Amino acid sequence: MTRTFPMAHDKKLYRTAFALALFTIFYNIAEGVISTYLGFEDESLALFGFGTDSFIEVISGLGIAHMVLRIQNNPESNRDNFERTALRITGVAFYLLVVGLVVSSIYNIWIGHKPLTTFWGVIISSISILVMWILVWWKRKVGRELDSAPILADANCTLVCVYMSIILLVSSGVYELFKIPYIDSLGTLGLAYFAFSEGKECFEKANSNKHCCCD
Repeated sequence: MTRTFPMAHDKKLYRTAFALALFTIFYNIAEGVISTYLGFEDESLALFGFGTDSFIEVISGLGIAHMVLRIQNNPESNRDNFERTALRITGVAFYLLVVGLVVSSIYNIWIGHKPLTTFWGVIISSISILVMWILVWWKRKVGRELDSAPILADANCTLVCVYMSIILLVSSGVYELFKIPYIDSLGTLGLAYFAFSEGKECFEKANSNKHCCCD
């Protein structure tokens, strides 16, 4: 009995970890669709870039879901080809996003472009901060109970999504309140910085067995 209970409890925790990975995937799909649409309609590059980042996070999320299933079967196993391929694809996508965001930001600053409104940027980023903080807390809880470094690392790396949401919230909020020129473009450059960091980290993880730079 004393042996069966911990095993059953661990299985429940792994199911929770997998469910959290699936939720992250579907949440990012919804966030990506809504953010890119509203960002395009409102001519807000920061919101559009934030939504594009969400789509890239979906690819990363697939790798995380696969990772949970792998470590459930063998907690001591290393990354397999599926995870490494997902990481490389994600890394390339982040680098392409960085180029697009930087070029677009500089162009918008050059022509003096301003978004029609950044209201939805405030709303979406506020929701994202709340959701991502809950995910960080829940993933950490599961990771600690399983004593799983990969799950704890994933939880810590989810903080990057919180930071990007804060950048969107600040840039959108400041523009909506004060209409300061170029603030949307400056917020976009902030998103580009974190996208570059994520892309770099993806390639580092794809070429090693390290969990995350946030360890």
